[in-house]
Formats: sequence, structure tokens, C-alpha cells
Amino acid sequence: MEIIYLLAELIPCLLIGYVLGRFKEHSSRKISLPLIKVGMPISLIGILLKSGLELPLIQSAFMALVAISILMTILNCLPVQKNPINNRTLQLGSAFGNTGYFGIPVSLALLPKNALIYSIGFDLGATLFIWSVGPMLLTKTSKEFIGNNYWKNFKEVILNSPAIKAIFGALIIQATPWNAQISHFLWIPSRIVIVLALVIVGMRIGWIRDSKLSKIKTQTILIKNSLIMKLIGLPVVMYIISSLIRLPSLMRNALVLQAAAPTAISVLLISQATSRNEEEATSLVVFSTVCALITIPIWFLILKL
Repeated sequence: MEIIYLLAELIPCLLIGYVLGRFKEHSSRKISLPLIKVGMPISLIGILLKSGLELPLIQSAFMALVAISILMTILNCLPVQKNPINNRTLQLGSAFGNTGYFGIPVSLALLPKNALIYSIGFDLGATLFIWSVGPMLLTKTSKEFIGNNYWKNFKEVILNSPAIKAIFGALIIQATPWNAQISHFLWIPSRIVIVLALVIVGMRIGWIRDSKLSKIKTQTILIKNSLIMKLIGLPVVMYIISSLIRLPSLMRNALVLQAAAPTAISVLLISQATSRNEEEATSLVVFSTVCALITIPIWFLILKL
């Protein structure tokens, strides 16, 4: 029943976004900018207030950092000739998922509401990691790295992260006497923003219609290993870690489902900013999103065993 509810929420939103993208090709950027700057922080504040700001948030963020670090270390320590993913952009795409736009709706649909704090914690840890490590990996030399003013911009990028804004906002609201009322008021807008975020993901899928079949086949071959690593490899890593340290089943399930989220749009944004492998990043975001509609329900069934 939960899987039907999940698909009933995800598929219509993605289809609406795809159709809108066909008629308004560049509209996703107009919508995504205010959504990321204002909508997502407000949405996450509502979700955080609903689930509560507690220690599990930090624990989940730490678990995300551990799992992603292990995967990135494995991919970067393998010999070049034996490494299934030599492309740095695809390595990023293998490790960082669309936890905010895709993973949180999955958590809301499949898990109890008290699992949200684990999902948001994972998103927080992954967001901090990708915006700190991502640009470093995609710059060719130390000179280029310095030239990009990365360290100068790092603080600004992190502080502009929807997850960071949401935590600060939720802490401020929680300290007020109107905490309960504001929490109740923000819940519906929070869900609306999540729906709009999924519509934007659907708009991005419009890339498929503009590509020839031969190009799609070529891109599929290029991203195949990254696709497998993102939708299967990272969730397996998270499942093993969670089992070894005996996390509560609800926390484990939330973290594994977040790890199974499709490649983050952030990977595409970073690749565009550094002019590295934009086509591969786009392909991975699109195909992992489509494939996740199958793999995430499978993961949910496995976790229920």
C-alpha cells in the first residue's frame, strides 16, 4: 500500500513537470531559483518542526558523511585500470542523491512521520559534503582551484544551503512561544513545496525528448556504472554500516532509502559551474530519477523483510 501511495505521488508530479517542460523549456530555472532560495527552506522548517530538532538529526548527518566518504574513498583509491568510474563528475553522481527533492517525499510516503528527522539529517550531511568536496574534485589543478575562489565562496554556499537555513529557522521558531502554531501552519506549505520540487525534477527529464536514440544509448553506456553505484552500491554501504552498529530499524530504513535516492541536481549545477562533463551529469540525473521509481520500492520491500 505504501508503494502505491509513493508512486501515486511521484509519477503524476514528474509527468506534470515533463509536460510543462515541453511547452516552457526554460521555466524550470525560473521556478527553481525562488524554490531553492525560499521555498525549500520554509518547507524543511515545517518538516523539522513537525519531526523535532533532536540528537538523531546530527547522528543521521554523521552517518551520511560516513557512508558517502567510504564510497568516495573506494572509488578514488582503486587503480585507474580497475576503477569502474574514472570520471570525477560521475563519481560525485554515484555518491550524492537528490535527498531534498526526491528522498524526503519518499520518506513521507513510505515511513512514519518520526522518520523524517533521520531523512533530513542525511540530507544535511550530504549537502555539506557535496558543496565542500564537489567543486574540489572537479577542478583540474590547484591553480584552477584557487582561481575559482572556492574557499572564498564556500561559506556563502553552505550558508545558502536550504538545509542549513531550515535548521537555523527551526531553532529560532522553536524558541518562540508560538512554536506549535507555526509548526501547524507551515505543514501544508511544506508539502506543496515538495510537490513543486518534484515537478521541477520532471522538467529536467525533458532532456530525453531532445536527444536522439543513438545519443541516449551512448550516454547510458557511459553512466551505467555510476547508475548502479548510486541506486544499489551506496544503499548497500549504508545498510551494512547500519547493521554493523545496530541502528534502530526505523533509522536504518530512513537512511538506506535516502542513500537510494537518485543523483542530486547539485551534481549537475557543480558540473555546469566548472564546465566539466555536463552531458554525463544531466544523463545521470535523468536516468537515475526514472530508474529510482523501480529501485526504491524494491529497497523498501527488502527493508521490510
